[in-house]
Parts: sequence; C-alpha cells; structure tokens
Amino acid sequence: MKFLHSAINEGLEVCSIRTPGDLRVCFTLRKFLHFSKMISRIFIACLFLGMYSTGSSLSCKWIVKHPGNEMSQFSLYNEIALGRLHMMITNTTKDAEIEHNVAFPNRLYRQTSKATAEDKLAFTVQILKELSALFEKNRSSAQWEENTVENFLNIVNKQTEELHSCIGSHSNTTQKGQQLSFRREKYFKRLLNEILKENGYSAEAWEEIRNITQAHLRQCEFLVETLETAH
Repeated sequence: MKFLHSAINEGLEVCSIRTPGDLRVCFTLRKFLHFSKMISRIFIACLFLGMYSTGSSLSCKWIVKHPGNEMSQFSLYNEIALGRLHMMITNTTKDAEIEHNVAFPNRLYRQTSKATAEDKLAFTVQILKELSALFEKNRSSAQWEENTVENFLNIVNKQTEELHSCIGSHSNTTQKGQQLSFRREKYFKRLLNEILKENGYSAEAWEEIRNITQAHLRQCEFLVETLETAH
C-alpha cells in the first residue's frame, strides 16, 4: 500500500494539465490517492481491533503470572493438587499394576498444543471436568483418606470454575475444537470401562487412575504455560 501511495504521488508531481483529458487524469489520480489512504486507515483500524479482540478474549487472571509471583494461580493450585495425589499413595498399592490397553493420549495433547488459545483453554477445562467425574465413581475399595480426596477434588473443581469463567460461552466451537472434544470423550470412556469397571473398581485400578491423573495434570500445566507465554 505504501508503494502504491508513492507511485500516485509521483504521478501527481509530474502531472501537467494541457488538455481537458489531462485534467480528468490528474483529478482521477487525486481521487484514487484519497481513496487508497482511506482504505489504509480502515485496514489499520481493523488490524488493531482484531489484535485487541484476540487479547481481550484471552484475558484470564487465573493463568497470568503477576508481578512478584513466580507462578500463576493455576500453576500454584496445580502443584497443590499434585501434592494431594502424592499423599494418596499407599504401601499396598504403590507398586500395583493392572493390564489394560488404554494408552495415554500424548498425540491428543500434541494436537491441542497447536490449536487456538481458546480451544486450549476449553480443552483443559474439559480434562479437569473428566478427571473430577472419574473420582466421583465408586472408590470404596481405594485405600485413601477421604479428606485428602475431597481436598483434591475441591482444588480441581476450583481450577475448572476459574478457567471456565475465562472462556465464557466458548466451548470448542471450531471444527478442530470439536474433534479434540470427541477424542477426549472417547478416551475417558475407555478409562472408566477398561480400567475401573473391568477391574471392579479395585484398589489397584484406582491406583492406576491416580497415576494417570498425575500425567494429565502435568500436561494441562504445559498447555496453560503456552497461554501464559502468549500473555
């Protein structure tokens, strides 16, 4: 656009009016220069508005590192949640292993890391909701202190609530977001059916879920850190 303005200005500088036709040419050049400048202003305004809208849609105090703090609120609460999970380890189940074919969804997280910021945040909210829902199942065989489990769930639910308030009505409305949501739902159904139900909600099955939950919280931390960087 800048090159176009220069070319028109040069044309006006050498423009000489000798005939009515010359007058029309010079007049047309002046009109076109005015029009092109107006278009430039509109373009810049739209670009600024777009940048502002993108930034404002991601305005989320919960994931921002405030001056003087090394961690965002999300990171702080996530570490506390991981600490509660560690407290759930018992001597009888810490080395327990059960056979299953539910692989951790590393590929799903890699795909999400390339999604829009809104979809990343919405995906993280969904993961936290799914984890909380799992721990609401029959865990009578799990050898955990009930207070520790409740504290863990309170932290996860707090994280979910705060992040959800940041995305508002956005809920994976993009095509990629919907695909991620479908794969996430399918994965958690397999966790429930193939690990918990097929093993009778045993203490060993719950220990496997505890380990898997730790891995998910670490991955959620990674996704949110990319959003912290964007801020």
